[in-house]
Amino acid sequence: MLARLNKIRHNRFWLFQLLGWWALVVVLILLSLLFNPPTDSFWFALSFVYAANSVIGGVLTWGLRHIYRFVWDRGFIIRSILAWLGSLLVAYLLWLSQISLLTLLLDRQTIMDRVIFGDFSFCVTLILLWSGAYFIFKYNLLFQIEKEKSLRSEALAHEAQLLMLRYQLNPHFLFNTLNAISTLVLTKAVDPANEMVTKLSKFLRYSLDHSPFDRVSLVHEMETSQLYLDIEKVRFSERLKLIFEIEDTVRDSLVPTMVLQPLIENSIKHGISKNQEGGTLTIKAFKDQDSLILQVIDNGPGISGIDGKASNEFVASGVGINNIRNRLEQLYDNNYELSFSNVSPRGLSVTMRIPNEN
Repeated sequence: MLARLNKIRHNRFWLFQLLGWWALVVVLILLSLLFNPPTDSFWFALSFVYAANSVIGGVLTWGLRHIYRFVWDRGFIIRSILAWLGSLLVAYLLWLSQISLLTLLLDRQTIMDRVIFGDFSFCVTLILLWSGAYFIFKYNLLFQIEKEKSLRSEALAHEAQLLMLRYQLNPHFLFNTLNAISTLVLTKAVDPANEMVTKLSKFLRYSLDHSPFDRVSLVHEMETSQLYLDIEKVRFSERLKLIFEIEDTVRDSLVPTMVLQPLIENSIKHGISKNQEGGTLTIKAFKDQDSLILQVIDNGPGISGIDGKASNEFVASGVGINNIRNRLEQLYDNNYELSFSNVSPRGLSVTMRIPNEN
């Protein structure tokens, strides 16, 4: 960051330094021609004086810049005093150089009649304007750097939060899966146990290999959700029935990685597992104008107290739901919806609305 800051300072300084001093040469020559039209070739000498004096002014202010950089961190009072004294010194040296050049190339009467802005007060004003511009640009550059650092820090904080959310894998799911595998091994059901271990390995690898910033196609996300559901199917057997209603128009739509799994897990944990006879889990995906709608519906007991009305704050204390809500907020700001509602005759519908991106 420091090297970048120094490079930006260096490039901007020389850009404005060259443009500013040569613009002054052009302005002085034009004013000389406008207010004192030449009758001889003297103005070539005058133009040379202005050009040479601008080069000298550029060199002197380059030195003044080093003074300002030297006193920058020495307190406001010391910086102001030295900046003022440095400006007066440079203005005096600039004035001396201008007088010396004019005296060398032109006679005194020509100097009095023809030279514009050749006195000491003009040099002082010029250098003070240069110093003011220098401090304005310097403060503006530092403000931009601090703003960039603030935005970068905020982005890193968001990234850290998303990484933390990604690794909040529900330990209950892992415990139940390993327990189911153990049961299969004890009953010598080797093939189902091996299949379950393979699916668990693929599911965990997917969850670790993909960044929380990644967006994948809905088809890809459904394949990952299917791995999770296959694991749960081993646990629940015929008690878990699955229905998929995915519109063809949204199969390639982009969604955040692992966005469905917590919703499915929530429905199985609070809906399907509550019924001794099991239940049905329905996953829907369709397009609504510019939005992608994802729904996870179960026929469990639903939520008492919401009377079939949507609730955006349901299960605020649940890790999985909070995980999804926080990730959606980080990725889409406020351009998303995550709501819960009871369905008739019984069950819970979780609806997610996000921008439809391809």
